[in-house]
Amino acid sequence: MKLVEGDYCTKVEQKCLVHWWAPQNKKKVCEKFAAPTKCIGKRVKKRFCIDTFAWPNEKGVRPEVMNTFYQAQVKCAAVGKRMCTESEWNFACEGPEMLPFPHGYVRDPKKCNGDHKWDNPKMTKVGRRDSKELARLWRGVPSGSQPECVSAFGVHDLPANNDEVVAAESRRAKYSSVNTGGPWYSGVRNQCRPKVYSHNEGFFYYFLGFRCCGEADGESSDPRTPDQVAKRWKFRRVEKFAGFNVGQMKEVIEKKAKGECHCKGNTLDGVKLPRRPRYMCKTMCGTLLGPGAKDGDDSTRAPHRSRRAID
Repeated sequence: MKLVEGDYCTKVEQKCLVHWWAPQNKKKVCEKFAAPTKCIGKRVKKRFCIDTFAWPNEKGVRPEVMNTFYQAQVKCAAVGKRMCTESEWNFACEGPEMLPFPHGYVRDPKKCNGDHKWDNPKMTKVGRRDSKELARLWRGVPSGSQPECVSAFGVHDLPANNDEVVAAESRRAKYSSVNTGGPWYSGVRNQCRPKVYSHNEGFFYYFLGFRCCGEADGESSDPRTPDQVAKRWKFRRVEKFAGFNVGQMKEVIEKKAKGECHCKGNTLDGVKLPRRPRYMCKTMCGTLLGPGAKDGDDSTRAPHRSRRAID
């Protein structure tokens, strides 16, 4: 994990110099910002730890996708951590200079994997966790394979590559889960600050991953979100929604560490798993992605013509 410490700005002013409109997402994509960023909000002291890479937090391993928010929560809890909050993710991405992108003021889809062509996902197949369809759609790259997609705090692959889910703090949030960073597609902002608030805690997707956070100085982490703490949730309620508990996940993690996370149907030798659904074992092991997956490269990248003004 990386230590993130400093004064976080709650609201920033970032002036866009070069932008274009992405009709497919109804969003303005900024390719270049003016320097420097101005803080127009409050300064809040922060000190926390965040995983260097997306779960399973291993360099050279593809980020794991297709977890719901609750499942991500249980996985983080199983390793003594918790979900990152919106502001923690922002700060870890932008650094003390409040950069729009971890590498500066210019969006670069080759530094932080993005701008790939849309490939029309077959949602019925995605919904049933079809491994071939998930492999066809994959355009991510392994964690730590983008040497220039690193923040001032040493955190890798923020944003772009895979979208990530974090715990809500904003008044705009209707749910505990918030999506951030943006995936590998063209027409996505792939900035540190923008968020998507429209997906509930049961949402999962083929480009949606997560990473864990924790307290600094060896302090224990409460695995509940700020909203769950305020509502006095017991963590077993989160486990119920996830479909598995912390104890089961710990056993699966031990299997993974030994290279023994091989699902036979919905069974895993030596581990008592939930009987249903049939894909739960692979969800817990993180092995839903089929063997035919191809990492993203320039062959499917389609940068917008506005990039000519800055390239």
